[in-house]
Amino acid sequence: MAVMAQTGALSERELGQALVQAGRLSDTELARVEHMRQSQGNTESLASLLLRLGMVAERELAQHLADWLGLPLVEAEQFPTDPLDGSLSPRFLKENRLLPLAEDEHSLTVAMANPLDQFAVNALALSSGKAVARQVALASELDNAIERLYNQAPPQAEAADTVSEEDVEQLRDMASEAPVIRLVNLLVQKAVEQRASDIHIEPFDNLLKVRYRIDGVLQETQAPTIKMAPAVISRIKIMAHLNIAERRLPQDGRIKVKSQGQEMDIRVSTVPTLYGESVVLRLLNKENLVLDFANLGFSTANRQRLDKVLALPNGMIMVTGPTGSGKSTTLYTALQKLNTADRKLITVEDPVEYQLQGVNQIQVKPDIGLSFANALRAIVRQDPDVIMVGEMRDLETARICVQSALTGHLVLSTLHTNDAVSSVTRLLEMGVEDYLLTSTLVAVIGQRLVRQLCTRCREAFDPLPEAVREMGLAKLAGDQPLRLYRARGCSACQGSGYHGRVAIQELLLVSDAIKRLVLRHADSNELLEQARGEGMLTMYEDGCLKAMAGITNLEEVLRVTQEN
Repeated sequence: MAVMAQTGALSERELGQALVQAGRLSDTELARVEHMRQSQGNTESLASLLLRLGMVAERELAQHLADWLGLPLVEAEQFPTDPLDGSLSPRFLKENRLLPLAEDEHSLTVAMANPLDQFAVNALALSSGKAVARQVALASELDNAIERLYNQAPPQAEAADTVSEEDVEQLRDMASEAPVIRLVNLLVQKAVEQRASDIHIEPFDNLLKVRYRIDGVLQETQAPTIKMAPAVISRIKIMAHLNIAERRLPQDGRIKVKSQGQEMDIRVSTVPTLYGESVVLRLLNKENLVLDFANLGFSTANRQRLDKVLALPNGMIMVTGPTGSGKSTTLYTALQKLNTADRKLITVEDPVEYQLQGVNQIQVKPDIGLSFANALRAIVRQDPDVIMVGEMRDLETARICVQSALTGHLVLSTLHTNDAVSSVTRLLEMGVEDYLLTSTLVAVIGQRLVRQLCTRCREAFDPLPEAVREMGLAKLAGDQPLRLYRARGCSACQGSGYHGRVAIQELLLVSDAIKRLVLRHADSNELLEQARGEGMLTMYEDGCLKAMAGITNLEEVLRVTQEN
C-alpha cells in the first residue's frame, strides 16, 4: 500500500477512503467525521479528529499512515536525547506535533503525527532552508518527547493534588466542549451496542486505556489519546455530580441517560492512581432487567424449593458468591416475588443498584454514620415484613439480622464465600452463636455466572469416554444421550462464541440434620456430604447439566467453579 498521496484536501479524502477499504472505519463513521470537519470549517485534520474521537487506535492509525505513504514509523526509543534544532519554537512543535530527528547540510528529518500536514512541512523548509524528510510517529509519544526535550510542563502536572480555581474552570470548559461531550456519549453508545456491563477508563504514563466488560470478560477497545483524559474524566464527573476539583480521594456517583431509546442508570466510581483518576462506569439497563428465577438460570427443582422458602414468614436466606456473581440480581428477583400489597419491604444497600417500585430502599452513607448496622436498628422499628441487607459485612450486622429473623421478619442478605456450605462456617467464625444460627438460617444459595453459548454457532460433539469418567458426567446424564457443545464464533456474537450470561447455582436447605451438624460445629465437608445426600446439586453439577443442555460449555463451568 505504499502509495505516495498528494497533500491537501484530496489527501484527507483519500486517507478516509483508505481507512474504510482497510476495514478500520465504516462508511457511516467516515461520513459522520467528515460532517463534523465541515461544521468546524475543516480546521482540524482527519487524523487528529479520528484520534480525538477514539474511532481509530493511535498506533493503528500511525502504522496505516506509514504504510499508505511509504514512510518509516519511528518508535519513541529512536527519538533524540537532546533538542536538535534550537531555532524552532516549542509551541510550533507542539501545535503541529512534529519533532526534529536528524539534520545534515541539505535535509532535516522530522517525525510527524500527521505527515499530510503540508503547511507544517513548508514552514519547516522555509525556516531551516533545507529539504524536509518526513517520518511517522505516535501523537502521544511526540507530545511527551517535545515536553521532555523543550522544557515544557510535564503532562502529569495537570493531575497535581492541589487544583486551583482557574484549573477547575478550565477543566469545566474542556468538559463542556461539543467534541468531548460527543466522545463520552460515543463511549456509552458503543458499550450499549456491544452489551457491555462496565466501562473501564484507565490513564497510564503515555496512553489512555478503555476497556468494556462483555459477558464478564474485559475487552480492550479504541481509546482517545492521553491528552483527552482530563477532559473525558471531568465530563463523566460532571455528569455524575462529582467534585471535579477532588482528585485525591475516591468518589461515587450516578448518571441517568437514554441511549438508543433505552433508559439506563450508570453507576460511576473514581479512584486516584499514579497517572490520574481511574473511572469505572457500571451500566444498569432497567429495561433489559428481567427479574425471573427461570431467566436467571434456576432449575425447575431449585425454583420449587426456593418458592417454599420465600413463603416462610420469618428466617434468613443468604446468597453467596464472589463479586460479580449475580448475587444482587438474585436478591432483587426474590424481592420482586415478595413485593405484594400485604407486605412491607425495606432494603439497606451499598449502593442501590436498581430501584424497585413499592420497595423502601436505603442507601448506606458511612461518612455521616449511616452504616448497615445503624440503618438496620432504625428499620426494625418501621414494622417491615421483609428486610434485605446488601451485604453481611461484620458481626454487628449479622447479629441484628439474626435478631430480626427471630422476631418475625424474613431477612435476605449476601455473603462472600466460595460455596453454600461455607456460608454456615463463615457465620460461625464471625461470632454468630450456633443455636441462634440454627434457629434462623433456612436456606443458602451459592452461585456463579457463566457465559452462554451463542445459539447460532455453537457446535455439538460427542465427548471422549475418558473425559466423561473424569468429569463425572455419566451419573448426571442418566439414560439420556450425552452430548456437549463448544464455542465457535460468528457475526452474531462478534466472533466470541458466547452471547449473554446465566447463573449456575446450588441451593442448601437447612434441614434438621444440617442443624445438628451445625450445633456440633461440623466442617464444610460433612455439611456438603449431608446436603448432597438430601438432594442438593452442587454448582459444578448444575453447570454440567447446563453444559449438556447446550446452554454453556464445560470450559466455562470449570473456569468459575475450579472443581477439584
